[in-house]
Amino acid sequence: MKADQSTIERLPTGIPGFDHIANGGLPRGRTTLVAGTAGSAKTVFAAQFLAAGIEHGEAGVFVTFEEAPADLRRNMYSFGWDIADWEAQNRWVFVDASPQHDDELTVIGSYDLGALLARIEHAVKRTGATRVSMDSLGAMFTRLNDSRLVRNEMLRIAVRIKALGITAVITAERSQEYGEIARYGVEEFVADDVVILRNLLEEEKRRRTVEILKFRGTTHQKGSFPFTVIPNQGIVVIPLSAIELKQRSSSLRITSGNNEMDRMCGGGFFRDSIILVSGATGTGKTLMATSFMAAGAMRGERSLLFAFEESRDQLFRNATGWGVDFEQMERDGLLRVVCNYPEVTGLEDQLISMQSEISNFRPQRIAIDSLSALERASTIKSFREFVIGLTSFIKHQEMAGLYTSTTPTLLGGSSITEAHISTITDSIILLRYVELFGEMRRGLTVLKMRGSSHDKEIREFTIDGAGMHIGRPFRNISGILSGQFTHLTPSEIERLGAMFRDDEGEVLE
Repeated sequence: MKADQSTIERLPTGIPGFDHIANGGLPRGRTTLVAGTAGSAKTVFAAQFLAAGIEHGEAGVFVTFEEAPADLRRNMYSFGWDIADWEAQNRWVFVDASPQHDDELTVIGSYDLGALLARIEHAVKRTGATRVSMDSLGAMFTRLNDSRLVRNEMLRIAVRIKALGITAVITAERSQEYGEIARYGVEEFVADDVVILRNLLEEEKRRRTVEILKFRGTTHQKGSFPFTVIPNQGIVVIPLSAIELKQRSSSLRITSGNNEMDRMCGGGFFRDSIILVSGATGTGKTLMATSFMAAGAMRGERSLLFAFEESRDQLFRNATGWGVDFEQMERDGLLRVVCNYPEVTGLEDQLISMQSEISNFRPQRIAIDSLSALERASTIKSFREFVIGLTSFIKHQEMAGLYTSTTPTLLGGSSITEAHISTITDSIILLRYVELFGEMRRGLTVLKMRGSSHDKEIREFTIDGAGMHIGRPFRNISGILSGQFTHLTPSEIERLGAMFRDDEGEVLE
């Protein structure tokens, strides 16, 4: 008879996002191997597993084979874990097997872990611990001279852990991101469960991911998921599989800040929509974001601006030039501006930070200026994951979001950003330069408006001290969006018109 997978109890790790991809946590009473290369956060994972247990009233034992307890206490304090205080309360115990300065490394064929396991068992019984972390196997197994002994000792560890009824995390080193799971090639076959942490270098940018390779006899999410390590929290996994298309959709309209733009969009933006404004530099993207937020302030709505290309002083100066007082909006508690260079930190850290800002400020409107800057500092995959994660978060809060992106050419063409997130956004507004008879003009069109009819013409617009003014449609011109302009003569217009009329002279639909 097939075993019921629901009978395998899960123990929450307390690592944000990880318990989701683990379908509830690590299988209780088992040994989980956490393997990774240098810098993949194996030790942080092991410590966070114990810290989460302590915060829920479960004592833990940390067995260290490399770092001295004093070093671990100091290093882990930056995550908000006061290990020394927990030790004083007999909730955290170290079993120190780290090398001493006067130790000589000796490889002994008959070496075993009997004495060490006895120390671990004593610590578990003394504290009533339910969790044990061992960091790391590589340092311990350097004393063993062949893989057969490694396998035997791994089996002993697993058997003793099951007998004690505790849940254990054991870390192991990898020499490469892909290939053998652990250094000795046998660890993954002995452990009940295997988790792989990777510290990948893609396009000269570092990116951490976590993958559950196996949970023996039970289920888990498949694939790799990005994660980051942040101060005062530790590891945070970003599980895209947690994103669900269950957000509510509102028919309520909000103003863009421009009356003519509202008319072009069929009455304004939807309250919980994501709008992408794409155009070349200088076409008015930041102005649209500014007008969007100012319109919210006039209705008592809070707005949050994330700026990745201009400083706070530049943004405030530009807003003043368009007749918008950002300083007064801040004093009234209706605006918060967060400026960062995208290269300062990874996209995973950016996402966690932005979600925290949104949760704390609780705005009704969010503007990001611009996504292209963030894209520049990441790989295509991590950028798309970032946009999906942020967009889902904003839509579940039922907020309106306006993103800007910059096209690589002045006249026409599409940006890489458009290509990768156009299906995620609800509305797309294109801003373009148009060269006519030796003069540069600006054109605007609503390319997409999900769930609503909209104006499909390309309208000319101007910018002055009062903001954006949308005028008449361009006539007798084709190829504006692609940048390949053609000015049609009256006879060409007549011929084209004839092509779209029926035998009775009526215009074809």
